[in-house]
Amino acid sequence: MNVADAMTPREDVVTADLPGTRSDVLEYLQEQSFSSVPVVKPTDNGPEYRGLISRERLIEEPDEDQLVMLMEEVPTTTAETGLADVARTMVEEGARRVPVVDGEFEGIVTVTDVIHAIAAGDQATEGTVDAYASQDVNTTYEGTPLPVAERELSYANVPYTVALDDEGRMSGVLTEVDILEVARIVEGEEETGDNFGDQDDDWSWEGIKAVGSRYLPTRDIEIPAGSIREFMSDDVVTVAADTSVQEAAQRMISNDIEQIPMVTGEDLVGIARDVDLLEALYE
Repeated sequence: MNVADAMTPREDVVTADLPGTRSDVLEYLQEQSFSSVPVVKPTDNGPEYRGLISRERLIEEPDEDQLVMLMEEVPTTTAETGLADVARTMVEEGARRVPVVDGEFEGIVTVTDVIHAIAAGDQATEGTVDAYASQDVNTTYEGTPLPVAERELSYANVPYTVALDDEGRMSGVLTEVDILEVARIVEGEEETGDNFGDQDDDWSWEGIKAVGSRYLPTRDIEIPAGSIREFMSDDVVTVAADTSVQEAAQRMISNDIEQIPMVTGEDLVGIARDVDLLEALYE
C-alpha cells in the first residue's frame, strides 16, 4: 500500500488557517479528540501547509494565543510513499500525524490510518503482540488526583497511565485524551511588578518611586481535582502475549483506543501502543 491508499484527503481534514488563535483549534481538539490540527495558509494555488498544532503544545503554552507561535515542525510525506516507509518515519520521529504535501497540502496520514490497514489485512503483518509490546508500563494509583496524574504523564512523556487499585491490580486506563476532555482554560491577571519613571536617567537613582503596577492577562489550564477513577476507562480491553498483531490492531480500532494492556491471566505483563505495532510493517 501507498500513503494515498490510507490517508485522509484534504477535503476531509480539519485545518486551521493563518492568521489565527488558539481558540480556533482548541474546540476541535477537545470535541473531536484529535491529537493535532494542521495549519495552512490559503494561497491562489491552494492551501500551503505551514505546520501542526498539537494538544500537548496547547497545554504546555497556555499563555500563547497566536497559531504561528504554537506551530510545530513535523516530518511530511507524499501520496506515493509506501505505507511501510511512512510507518518507519512515524516510529523513528515520534510523529502520530504526518502531513501529505506535494507542492500544496493534500491530506494527512495518521498512526490510526496505518492501524486500520493492519486491522483490515490490507497491509500484511506477521508475529504476535509480545514481540512489540513494552514491559515498562506507566502506572498510577486510582486514587491519585487528576492534576497529579496529568503531571505524571507529562514527566513520563507517555500518553496514558494504567490505574491500580488498593491491591495493585489493574482497574482502568487513563489517557491524555481523557484529561483534555475535562481541562478548561481559565482567564486571570498576573502582576508583573512596579513601573518606574525615568529609570535610565542618571539623576533618577536617588528616591525612585513606584508609579503603578502593570497587569497582563494570563491563561492557565484548570484540571478537575477528583481522583482518576472518576475519569478513567474501567472497561479495559486487553490482549494476551500470543495475540496476533492484526487482532490487536482490530481491537484497537473497534474500541477506539491507542494502547492495549498485555496480560497473562489477571497479571499485567506489558502494554502495546499502536505505534509499537507499526514496527511489524518494516522489521
